[in-house]
Amino acid sequence: MNQRRRTFLKTSVLGTAAAAAGLRPGFGPGHASAATASDELPRGLTFVTLRNNGDASLGIKTDRGIVDVRAAEAAFKLRAPTTIDAVLQGRGELKALPRLVERAAGRPNLVLAEDTVKFGPCVTNPEKIICVGLNYRKHAAETGNPVPKTPILFNKYNNALAGHKSVIRVSEEPTEKVDYEVELVIVIGRVARNVSEADALSSVFGYCVGNDLSARDLQQRTSQWMIGKSLDGFAPIGPYLVTADQVPDPNALALDTKVNGEVRQSSNTSDMVYTCKQLVAYASKMFTLRPGDLIFTGTPEGVIAGYPKDKQVWLKAGDRLTNRIERLGELAFTLG
Repeated sequence: MNQRRRTFLKTSVLGTAAAAAGLRPGFGPGHASAATASDELPRGLTFVTLRNNGDASLGIKTDRGIVDVRAAEAAFKLRAPTTIDAVLQGRGELKALPRLVERAAGRPNLVLAEDTVKFGPCVTNPEKIICVGLNYRKHAAETGNPVPKTPILFNKYNNALAGHKSVIRVSEEPTEKVDYEVELVIVIGRVARNVSEADALSSVFGYCVGNDLSARDLQQRTSQWMIGKSLDGFAPIGPYLVTADQVPDPNALALDTKVNGEVRQSSNTSDMVYTCKQLVAYASKMFTLRPGDLIFTGTPEGVIAGYPKDKQVWLKAGDRLTNRIERLGELAFTLG
């Protein structure tokens, strides 16, 4: 039987033993609701990618720290997936993940302090990275563009992926005009083709924080935006991949950008021109969406390109950026 069709049963990890151990998954209360028999995707879990000497493995965020899933699987042998790609592709026993988290309560060596973890991109191998341009009303206005009559889609590639606390080497790239763009990122969890808006969010695995870093001089060189968007490391995402059930309304989330501690963007996903369900439905009419595909949903106002030309101070090596989205945590990285 396809693992994706198996019921993802939540176990007592969300019950007494795990709560007492401080290992409740997620960010706060309310994640202990039981899954129904019709559920196929993981619920109530917050995933991370752990990096160790270039190797990527799975972690699960808890109140006490991050459970090292690969180490826990080696100890308990429950056939759980040990990478985020395996989770997204339905390989391994998904229902074993909560049990691994529960058992880790008794093995402190399996729970890592978050400040000691080296993070990779929270999704490591998307088939497609789809981006949406000018999808916030105030952002379109600040750049002097009309609100798009249909979603503007462009792409990045996997070379652009970077993780939380990465150093992104902008000084090595052929650009002098690097800009920030905080974005809500949709992570697809089920194959979707020609889905309706009403059904679109049922295809979503979860959400994460992203930054659509942009080399404006390259972006504006031609009518195609790709070269300004796909430089190495220009799609940092993470640190967390939060399952969709923990985000009841993705179009009601506060989000912001800080550069060296100064707030540059501060808005809400309610200002999107096209909502998350509209974007998933629209994209699915153009091509098949597959588990692990990413949709960067656009950025709000406050980008450098929206400033008057005499006040545009572009990003440079040494700048520290943080991007925060409500319910999803804070992504931080440095430019080098």
